[in-house]
Amino acid sequence: MSVSHSQSATKGKAPHITVAAFEALLGESLPMMADWDVRVESIGHGSATLSIPGSPRFLRPGDTVSGPVMMGLADVALYAALLGAIGPVPLAVTSNLTINFLRKPGAGGIRAEATILKLGRRLATGEVRIYGGDSAEMAAHVISSYAIPDGKPGTA
Repeated sequence: MSVSHSQSATKGKAPHITVAAFEALLGESLPMMADWDVRVESIGHGSATLSIPGSPRFLRPGDTVSGPVMMGLADVALYAALLGAIGPVPLAVTSNLTINFLRKPGAGGIRAEATILKLGRRLATGEVRIYGGDSAEMAAHVISSYAIPDGKPGTA
């Protein structure tokens, strides 16, 4: 049986992982995020906001942030949102990720705002909205799912 969680259903609930604990988990299990200077701005129960400051090494021809960088940030942002909902489950893994590039984010930093749309025992589905700099217009939209090992949300 799966349990559906909407934004309103998770609003006000405390996250099951702190920003500091998530950053420590990333440092241990995905150290390249430190190389990317990923910043965890907030984690809620089923939501997270992460960002990457602008860097010439992330740019592609046309002076804009590359697609792989946007996909990587989206993936880790949804992971943060998932762990905010279920707690530290390091072996939860991406099972699908679809990205639609809507407009160039520019050469500056990017921000990813992730939300879990549906949380089941073995699978979570969420969306990530990516913005360039301080823009209010989305640069990319992501729908992704995470497989939860053993169907045991909230267990370490």
